Amino acid sequence: MTAGLSTAVLATFLVFCRVGTCLMVAPGYSRANIPVQVRLFLAVAVTLMLFPLLDGTVRPLVEDAAPAAVIRLIWSELMIGLLIGFTARVFFLALQTMATLIANAIGLSGVGGTVDDNEQAPALVPLITITATVLFFLTDQHWELLRGLIGSYRIWLPSVGITGETGFVQLVENLSQAFTLAFRIASPFVIYAAIVNLAIGLANKLTPTIPIYFISIPFVLFGGLLLVYLTSRELVLQFMLGFSSWLAG
Repeated sequence: MTAGLSTAVLATFLVFCRVGTCLMVAPGYSRANIPVQVRLFLAVAVTLMLFPLLDGTVRPLVEDAAPAAVIRLIWSELMIGLLIGFTARVFFLALQTMATLIANAIGLSGVGGTVDDNEQAPALVPLITITATVLFFLTDQHWELLRGLIGSYRIWLPSVGITGETGFVQLVENLSQAFTLAFRIASPFVIYAAIVNLAIGLANKLTPTIPIYFISIPFVLFGGLLLVYLTSRELVLQFMLGFSSWLAG
């Protein structure tokens, strides 16, 4: 009975390694304003919830396993959970980068910033990233992440693990997809910045004695904020559609 209990505890811990590591870096769950104790409690709760579904896959691996094999399994599960969680968070990191680009494009970079995930950023950046994070939960994408964790046991078996080459290829592909999506939704602001800077440069050449740059700041900011007002809904919607499409796949 003691041996069976030890096997069950070890199997549960093995599931916790993948689930807990994933949730510690996954979007939404890993925000700095969520206490570590809350994230740890959530990881334990999700592990206990998923373990009955994964018991048949994990328990045979730890029965009568040597200590070296158990350590290898734990290390493998930690790496797989880290890869799954980080590849999901990459999309939100790409959105944060493009939100900073948008703030610079419309002239908000010099405005007093706020803290977003322990990083100083223009006020527009947390507005976009927090909106996307809230929609991540409102649209039930966090459940898709959990389904992906369960499905990962069919792709990356604990007994096989994941190679460094496979993980690197997976990460690069997701980086490319995430930044392509983020750049696509930020493209109107890139075009706006190019047109505005070209117009300001031409006006400055035509009237060198007038400080065109300082005069144009309010107009650039007004046009940028108007563009944010007109496109913000579609911006966040397209991001969530692209992220949910990747997550479902």
